[in-house]
Amino acid sequence: MGNSALKAHLETAQKTGVFQLTGKALTEFPEDLQRLGNLRTIDLSNNKIEILPPLMGKFSLLKSLSLNHNRLSRLPDEICKLKKLETLLLSGNQITCLPADFGQLSALKTLNLSSNQLRAVPSQLCSLRHLDVVDLSKNKIQAIPDEVAGLQAIELNLNQNQISQISVQVSHCPRLKVLRLEENCLEISTLPHSILSDSQISLLAVEGNLFEIKNLRDLEGYDKYMERFTATRKKFV
Repeated sequence: MGNSALKAHLETAQKTGVFQLTGKALTEFPEDLQRLGNLRTIDLSNNKIEILPPLMGKFSLLKSLSLNHNRLSRLPDEICKLKKLETLLLSGNQITCLPADFGQLSALKTLNLSSNQLRAVPSQLCSLRHLDVVDLSKNKIQAIPDEVAGLQAIELNLNQNQISQISVQVSHCPRLKVLRLEENCLEISTLPHSILSDSQISLLAVEGNLFEIKNLRDLEGYDKYMERFTATRKKFV
């Protein structure tokens, strides 16, 4: 892409606070962006960016960052300085882990890490008090750990992973209403009954595991789960 085209995008972003440059085969994050202190939205999806520079930490007003379908394998520590960031979209990359201070993204509400290379649920997510929706589908996660009890999310998507173990602590997530576990490696015996009998979860999606859905009906607490499901079903239609 020519300099004149980039310049035009930069001029527009200066006025609007929105920089969008998708599907242009960019291999690097445009360093000229650091001159724009007013940016609230950056969308660089569908490019070929492999590394995010430390200057990422300078966008103090940024609310939405979209980098879906690039070639990122890690995030810079500086991304954790984005205190106003509410939406972070990173699906279709090669990310294996999150920065240690990721929990400092205190305003984050929506996080999409679908189709990456994560092997575990990142413990840093439990420090995010305003998190609503987390998408970790299509990774290589094998278990839901005890630490998940601290997760504040309303919806957690773990479809198409390799999960064979679930900690009973998932039942203690204070706001979790939707838990998606489709196409994993769960046996019916590894599904904690407390998810059904003693949690806030009103939509449990477990199709495509190592048991038949009708067998859920035999589990202790199924009636209680169905009461919650029926009461909130209208919201999910």
